[in-house]
Amino acid sequence: MAEGRRRMTWWSEFQHAAVRFKNIPMRHGNTGNDLKGNSEDGGSSLERKLGLWDLILLGIGASIGAGIFVVTGTVAQDAGPGVVLSFLLAGGASILNALCYAELSSRFPAHVGGAYLYAYFTFNELTAFIVFVNVMFDYHIGAASVIRSLASYLATLLKLIPAFSILPEVFGPGGKEFYGGWVSINLMAPILLTIITFVLCQGVRESAIVNGVMTVTKIVIVLLVVLAGSFEVDVSNWTPFAPFGLPAIVQGATVVFFAYVGFDAVANSAEETKHPQKDLPRAIIISVLSCALLYVAVCLVVTGMVPYYELDAAAPLTSAFISKGLNFMSSLIGVGAVAGLTTTVLIGLYVQSRLYLGVGRDGLLPSLFAKVNSKHHTPVIAQIWVGIVAGVLATFINVSHLSHILSVGILIGYSVVCACVVVLRVLPEEQWRSDERQGGAKDVRRTQGAVGCTLVTAALGFAIGLCYRYGAHPAFAISLLLLELLCAVPMYTHQEYFEPSGFACPAVPTLPLFSILVNMFLFAQLHWEAWVRFAVVTLLALILYGVYGQFHSTIETVQDKGSSQYLKAPDGDGESAYIT
Repeated sequence: MAEGRRRMTWWSEFQHAAVRFKNIPMRHGNTGNDLKGNSEDGGSSLERKLGLWDLILLGIGASIGAGIFVVTGTVAQDAGPGVVLSFLLAGGASILNALCYAELSSRFPAHVGGAYLYAYFTFNELTAFIVFVNVMFDYHIGAASVIRSLASYLATLLKLIPAFSILPEVFGPGGKEFYGGWVSINLMAPILLTIITFVLCQGVRESAIVNGVMTVTKIVIVLLVVLAGSFEVDVSNWTPFAPFGLPAIVQGATVVFFAYVGFDAVANSAEETKHPQKDLPRAIIISVLSCALLYVAVCLVVTGMVPYYELDAAAPLTSAFISKGLNFMSSLIGVGAVAGLTTTVLIGLYVQSRLYLGVGRDGLLPSLFAKVNSKHHTPVIAQIWVGIVAGVLATFINVSHLSHILSVGILIGYSVVCACVVVLRVLPEEQWRSDERQGGAKDVRRTQGAVGCTLVTAALGFAIGLCYRYGAHPAFAISLLLLELLCAVPMYTHQEYFEPSGFACPAVPTLPLFSILVNMFLFAQLHWEAWVRFAVVTLLALILYGVYGQFHSTIETVQDKGSSQYLKAPDGDGESAYIT
């Protein structure tokens, strides 16, 4: 009996803790002085040093890596010159997500955390933690994968110098492999990670300068590639434009969609931005549009220089220029790839440390992750930790074998952000900031209706994606789409939407719901092992929250009169509550 009561007590505590949420704090302005940051170590906090230009370069630097020199050719072999449309479709879908991110970054301009934070404010603690763990899994594996690629590119460039023409295998491209390639020792990767982590620990201003220099370098190289290649374009190579039809173009869009992920990094820099409410939405939208223009320009040039079927999938731009006798461009492209990969790793590690900082502040992870260095104003411990994780993975494991299970966290994060926009709009902004944010039965029905519609949309988007993936009769997909339209009717007839005081995403709820539909359609196109990975990682998140997070959350339970309990955050940023 005693054991049973203990189990029931634990389960009861878990249920109560899981549905805690933060009340949205009051916003007093748009400047760094008006927006209060957070600190956990005697007053040290992040510094607001990033301007609009820094944020734009941050978004572009995180998005455009070596992929612009590689993925274009890979997809072109499947979609032909129609790869241009693949990038346009993916860019359009990314703009939808970016608009949702822009609104929430304007609503919460004083806090780090991105999708995790938005879910914490809008839904509950457990949902936020699940989002964090899934996103962080992708970031850890992705950083290790990119640093391995950077090490290989750098080793190849070093071999062009006579003094480094012969490198030990553990420093060379690919490293020294064991057990069929799953274990692969690469000592160049940890050296590069040590340098990048050191730069990040020095401060956000120093990191922004390095990112700015590297990002401008690769943009200039991409523009030179486009300019030089445009003189070698033969328009006849664009015919036929879509040799394998629309399905190949759509499939290509699902592949290149993940080339537009940089705006999440912009959203996570909120607490270090001088004018976040104004600059974050601008930077998010400008960076996505800039990336789309660069991708489309490169695709037009590379498919116009040589027939798509003659492109080298591993190095399309290099092979295209060599075929035209412009061999010197191959070295320039290599430099651009190194610069692109460096900024991708730099910003990826930067975002990871800020996410750990936010979760550490909330107590869902050990508080040491919340410590900010008083001299450099950076979360040094969190920064070193993410560098160690990436270093261990990149040094000993060929993480390219895991690439097919990535992007799950990104799509889940995007979908949650879009759902947050819909749910937050059904109540006035002032009411979300009040202690009784769900005090009335009518308001509860409105928010529950919005949450239910987003869940149905996600499920139907995944089902439509499965129909497309496995070649089901179009009637099935059309029926599901009609069902989605039917389920969305109450969102237009029984809901009222209130615009926020800052940037407002247009066409709510249509745009966010359509974005969720697209995201889950893409989710259905991922490898089946990615679905298993989502289930396993989510289960691990539940276990970690159950044994640690729920008991160490900085939200303290205070018993109040009646059936409601209110939970106060000790940092004074506002109150958090759950309703029982």
